[in-house]
Amino acid sequence: MAKIDPVELTASLIRCPSVTPKEAGALSLLEDLLSKQGFTCTRIKREGIDNLFARWGDRLNGRSFGFNGHTDVVPVGDLTKWTVDPFGAEVKGGFLYGRGAVDMKSGVAAFVAAAVEFVNDTPPDGSVVIAITGDEEGDADHGTTAILDWMRQSGERLDHCLVGEPTCPDNFGEMIKIGRRGSLTAFVTATGVQGHSAYPDRAKNPLPALVQLMDVFCQHKLDDGTEHFGQSTLAITTIDTANTANNVIPAQTKATINIRFNDAHSGESLSNWLQQEAQNVSKQTGVDISLKIKISGESFITPPGDLSALITKAVHLVTGQAPQLSTSGGTSDARFIMDICPVVEFGLVGKTMHSVDERVEISQIHQLKLVYRRILQDYFG
Repeated sequence: MAKIDPVELTASLIRCPSVTPKEAGALSLLEDLLSKQGFTCTRIKREGIDNLFARWGDRLNGRSFGFNGHTDVVPVGDLTKWTVDPFGAEVKGGFLYGRGAVDMKSGVAAFVAAAVEFVNDTPPDGSVVIAITGDEEGDADHGTTAILDWMRQSGERLDHCLVGEPTCPDNFGEMIKIGRRGSLTAFVTATGVQGHSAYPDRAKNPLPALVQLMDVFCQHKLDDGTEHFGQSTLAITTIDTANTANNVIPAQTKATINIRFNDAHSGESLSNWLQQEAQNVSKQTGVDISLKIKISGESFITPPGDLSALITKAVHLVTGQAPQLSTSGGTSDARFIMDICPVVEFGLVGKTMHSVDERVEISQIHQLKLVYRRILQDYFG
């Protein structure tokens, strides 16, 4: 039976400096390993982005269980703040250090190790799919979406999917994600007429109109939460005028807001509300207000059921924890997968992801592999 050390594999992946959207050898490493273990691998490339689809088994027979993850990582930031080489995979005090150690090369390594051992030890009546993207930390336009488009065109399918993002706030095993809030960003531009601040009647100041609109947005209560989600939130993230003169009324000012919304809303319904409020303020003030809206993902939920129960059981058996089913946090690529099959997320403690000296507790990588192996065993009976 093939044995793969998930810690060694994580370290090898960390040594690939795959800052999004660079592949830097990470997907090639996985493709070589999986091909040698009987997986049929396909590299899916779109707009310069590399992705990997690997399947063990016959897609036409039996159930198909999938895993989704990514090997691209965020930039290291200020290198002088790091105490280790961000891509050196150094071990200190029971931790493995490096960019991507938590988010999420360890999750990828743990599932690959578990899947290889599982299909070699007890070949399942079905198929195991591993879909790894190189475009999760960036715009995510040509990553998991490209894989799913290719799957539709190629007749590939998934019955259920697990995403290996870090899901636990403080203790390994304490949380499973069964859904995520949607995310919407609105870029607001208010345009008036420039003039001298001593003669405001001869100008049309866009700033009071923008401030009025921002107040309308902030004072509005979006909802009280729903069965599986907390309250939706709206945050002003920037207001920019770039006016360096104290005696000039500017012609234009801009602001950006971000909304994280639950299943009481859709991106379209929130967009309509934002546009209507902007029109109201524009009519009241005479200032032109335009909005450019980007919906990064809709909210989604995989209701508690067989899939979440399967993963809960595996987590409890390995860790002794009774994990909470949660929809907290930001977005993930599960928002794309939910269109084709039920999807749940489980992974490591995420406290150091994206931070300086990102690190993962080595013992947790081994535990995660055991959880993933148990999930596969129970799924295929």
